[in-house]
Amino acid sequence: MTAFERLFVWLGGALFVASLLYGAFAFLVGWSETGDVARGDVWRAVAVNALVFGAFAAHHSVFARASVKALLAGVFPERLIRSLYVWTASGLFILAIALWQPVGGALYQATGVRAILHALVQLSGVWLVARSVGAIDPLELAGIRREGRRDALQAGGVYRLVRHPLYLGWMLIVFGAAHMTGDRLAFAAITSLYIVVAIPWEERGLERTFGVDYARYRARVRWRVIPFVY
Repeated sequence: MTAFERLFVWLGGALFVASLLYGAFAFLVGWSETGDVARGDVWRAVAVNALVFGAFAAHHSVFARASVKALLAGVFPERLIRSLYVWTASGLFILAIALWQPVGGALYQATGVRAILHALVQLSGVWLVARSVGAIDPLELAGIRREGRRDALQAGGVYRLVRHPLYLGWMLIVFGAAHMTGDRLAFAAITSLYIVVAIPWEERGLERTFGVDYARYRARVRWRVIPFVY
């Protein structure tokens, strides 16, 4: 790998971390406001937010397809394709947050014991995300290290609970807020809807990669994201 390529992948990794921090700041601080927004403007804001986030979601799903990766491999060095994905995804995520239209309002603000329970829900989500990512090389996830050639399907630990524990952790975090503003609820609903729609695509790719092993895993772990629900 050349010096330029190393700089490219490390800057992409930095952008990836920055996009996550930016999203976390918006969710925790920026979207704590509960100002009133006219009903018509609320639905318009939700529609715009869903459309803008859809650009990020579409990229995530399309780029994951083997045919698209093969096409890109004819233009870019294969060792940079993962980093190119990270650059694009991180930029689109930052754009989606920056263009977010205020929804306003609030559903509830839990206090006392209820607030503690909400915190426990969110901490459970953080734990699930950490355990799920722990099964993946963080440098590979950030595009810094080239994608590995895994011979074994991830089926132990938290992957025995549901087939996509990372997504379950995400939902627990975004829906577990003790102070649920309209913006936080809209973000939680939009991102979770994308997850539900994208999972079948992702699982078809896993079936092609792992074949009968994934079929056995799917039969053993019935639920995709939410136990006893989905």
